[in-house]
Amino acid sequence: MIRLLEAFLVALIVVALVAPTLIARLRGLAFGQTVYELAPQTHRAKAGTPTMGGVLFLAAPLAALLFAPDRRVLALTVLVVACMAIGAVDDVASIRKQKNRGLRALPKFALTALAAVVFLAVAGPQPPVLLGIGVVPVWLWYVLSVCVVLATTHAVNLTDGLDGLASGTIVPPLIVLAVLAWRLQIGDVAAFDLATLGAVLGFLLYNRHPARVFMGDTGSLALGGALAGGAILCGAHLLLLVIGGVFAAETLSVIVQVASYKTTRRRVFRKSPLHHHFEEGGWPETRVTTSFWLASLVLSLLGFALIARTA
Repeated sequence: MIRLLEAFLVALIVVALVAPTLIARLRGLAFGQTVYELAPQTHRAKAGTPTMGGVLFLAAPLAALLFAPDRRVLALTVLVVACMAIGAVDDVASIRKQKNRGLRALPKFALTALAAVVFLAVAGPQPPVLLGIGVVPVWLWYVLSVCVVLATTHAVNLTDGLDGLASGTIVPPLIVLAVLAWRLQIGDVAAFDLATLGAVLGFLLYNRHPARVFMGDTGSLALGGALAGGAILCGAHLLLLVIGGVFAAETLSVIVQVASYKTTRRRVFRKSPLHHHFEEGGWPETRVTTSFWLASLVLSLLGFALIARTA
């Protein structure tokens, strides 16, 4: 337990201390946020805010490797770094084009799928068990694992649209996964989850409203990878739908919006992802963010109640 807390504290302190220097460096390099042209008008003020601050999340896998050097942690590190690299390429492309347009969807998904496959290969053979269901065919476990990485990374990416939204929303699910890993006696995964939690909380000091830095795709894909990887190694593929319900709702809102508009030329939401719908309805940004945080907390408590019965 002491090692778990040490991993958490090291990641938190490192991020909190390094962040001001990184923010200044990003500002000096003119790595500023480019606002999506269809975003709410209130977002214009965010243009130029330093982005790609998600590189700070590297502190999490490094802290986990320091206190829990294990093959599973190495695999999680590979997944996070790979997703971070994909996001960084996307961010740099957007900055250079001066438009909120980076990698196209297909290459982005293909690269993320490749990262998932490499992660599973490095992790080695895992028991094909789904929490609450039991043993499933090995091929099904691996297919679901790749799907979880794809879905979660891009769901967190879609959620990262307001100050502190993605970083605050991911806190409760990370806590649930850390507790689950501890109950399953997978201490190394618990250490990784807690280190990620520490890094996120350190980052949130600077990402909360009004944000001094954004994580960019560099950070959102990395966090999605961390959340997905931790869930997979605990067999919590399906539980992630519950504790990550806010991320799922954000993704579903985009799917529904696009499908509706393409088939009927009508929009179901004022704007998507879902957080923009509430903004367009007149909600202040801080109200949207805190409401989503609360929803994530409630869903995570529900997930905690479920694992208390099954794990």
